[in-house]
Amino acid sequence: MSRRRKAAKRAHLPDARYSSPLVSQLINVVMKSGKKSIAQTIVYGAIEKVSEKLMKGNPVELLLGALENCRPKLEVKSRRVGGATYQVPVEVSHDRQNSIALRWVAAAAAGRKGTTMSEALAAELVDAYNNTGNVVKKREETHKMAQANRAFAHLKW
Repeated sequence: MSRRRKAAKRAHLPDARYSSPLVSQLINVVMKSGKKSIAQTIVYGAIEKVSEKLMKGNPVELLLGALENCRPKLEVKSRRVGGATYQVPVEVSHDRQNSIALRWVAAAAAGRKGTTMSEALAAELVDAYNNTGNVVKKREETHKMAQANRAFAHLKW
């Protein structure tokens, strides 16, 4: 990791169908081995299934609502002080919240066996929108860990 300067943040280009940078980011997270067209098919199919299941308006807003329920506000980072390693709770920036939530959703969908990735991703998004499922449980565990280690918050850097 370079100590000279921070890497410049690059904005995600909006996707073709919904003109949303968030959908574009989800496509990039789902993509494997550089096969973007397959990832687009999976994500667009999942978004259509979610809008059919929830019977609500804009599919991008449904995705945003699902992500809102699974974004972590706090996380723990390891900090080494005098030979001991402490789990220090830190607040998470908005960009990192999005990327963590998208990674968790994609990983939980990939963990569902017996269905296609598109169906699994749709099911995870519906669960996240309804504030249930594996991703919301993972966020709660992360927050619980941060709460348990708040005694070490003074070691934040």
